[in-house]
Amino acid sequence: MEIERKLLRLLHGHNTRTRLPEIHAHLLRHFLHGSNLLLAHFISICGSLRNSDYASRVFAHIQNPNVLVFNSIIKCYSLVGPPLKSLSFFSSMKSRGIWADEYTYAPLLKSCASFSDLRFGECVHGEVVRTGLHRLGSIRIGVVELYASSGRMGDAQKVFDEMPERNVVVWNLMIRGFCDSGDVERGFGLFRTMSERSVVSWNSMISSLSKCGRGREALELFCEMVDQGFEPDEATVVTVLPISASLGVLETGKWIHETAESKGLVKDFVTVGNALVDFYCKSGDLESAKAIFKKMQRRNVVSWNTMISGSAVNGNGEFGIDLFDSMIQEGEVAPNEATFLGVLACCSYTGRVEKGEELFGLMMEKFKLEPSIEHYGAMVDLMSRSGRIKEAFEFLESMPVKANAAMWGSLLSACRSHGDVKLAEVAAMELVRIEPENSGNYVLLSNLYAEEGRWEDVEKVRALMKKKSLRKSTGQSTICNVSS
Repeated sequence: MEIERKLLRLLHGHNTRTRLPEIHAHLLRHFLHGSNLLLAHFISICGSLRNSDYASRVFAHIQNPNVLVFNSIIKCYSLVGPPLKSLSFFSSMKSRGIWADEYTYAPLLKSCASFSDLRFGECVHGEVVRTGLHRLGSIRIGVVELYASSGRMGDAQKVFDEMPERNVVVWNLMIRGFCDSGDVERGFGLFRTMSERSVVSWNSMISSLSKCGRGREALELFCEMVDQGFEPDEATVVTVLPISASLGVLETGKWIHETAESKGLVKDFVTVGNALVDFYCKSGDLESAKAIFKKMQRRNVVSWNTMISGSAVNGNGEFGIDLFDSMIQEGEVAPNEATFLGVLACCSYTGRVEKGEELFGLMMEKFKLEPSIEHYGAMVDLMSRSGRIKEAFEFLESMPVKANAAMWGSLLSACRSHGDVKLAEVAAMELVRIEPENSGNYVLLSNLYAEEGRWEDVEKVRALMKKKSLRKSTGQSTICNVSS
């Protein structure tokens, strides 16, 4: 029918995202709500647009869904989640006596790969073996993903080895599986044997090397990727920029920036803008970070957090505080816990105690965010750095969470700087209580007594260290066993 062809064209048009309700209305108006073919297409499009809610509402009104419709809704939830919904629809499909096919099991296996419990996936794998569909390429890829994502690389390797043809997707799954399970060398070996690689292959390997602390090798692999004519994409940029910053390879980072600009990645992906802001902040170039941030057409909470925290680290806390105020005034993005950690650090570096106290209250009262121990620690650090030692101590004592060693250490440092021996002793004693096996805490307490000429107390601390078999080691505080 002409109307069906027209609706199919609309479904696959450029403005489908905004026209879904209109297209759905057309279906109903022309009494096509019984056309499983059209409805399957409609649900598939909902899945590709990540609109699973709409897909589910449409499915709920289908009287006699066939395998095409069920496959579409199962695939929709395998893409968008939650994956358990895929299994739920599969169960409903079986209860109706509808036979599953290749296009049912492939997305179903993908959903099962998301579960930490492998039993669902093993059941589906057993079912495809019984139906004889396990020899199909899409099913084999799904099974490889299932086992590789669960770290069962022996099972994944067995299926991989049995495949007569292997595309780049299954190679990438195996490489990522080995790397994620800690066998980076095996993953790297597979990568080197690939006859055809995609940008995803390179990105996966670069990321894996970076995660296991092999940043220089990761950067060398990136250079090799570029030399072989592969153009970096969003994932490449987001992976390589932090490596460049950590290694201090500024020129590489700047080249990536230029490439990202020329390809439109900065404009199209907020993650790329965030990575660039982070790169320049970590490289000590706050002005370039500001310029990137200002140019970003879209900003999420990570964008604001990165710029605010970067301002603190680079000694421009006032700018970070002003930026936070702008974020609140604009109101487009709500701050989260990390935002407040960043702006409290800005207050700490600038000595803005009253502002910090105001923000700490704002966090709880206006934004209903529960402070973590890190937020309490930031407040203690803020007061301690500003010489408000007694306030810091009172804050520590009144906190609903137990103070950790970092908080008492911050207070101790401030006490020594400002000559408050009494509170310094309290802080040092707390450190000894919290970390009784850390010899450095005893040394701090001993030095504190020595500075005051309290030699009897010094001897008591040394005797306690001896009793606990602790001794001071050259250059650092460590725990050592003293031989008898």
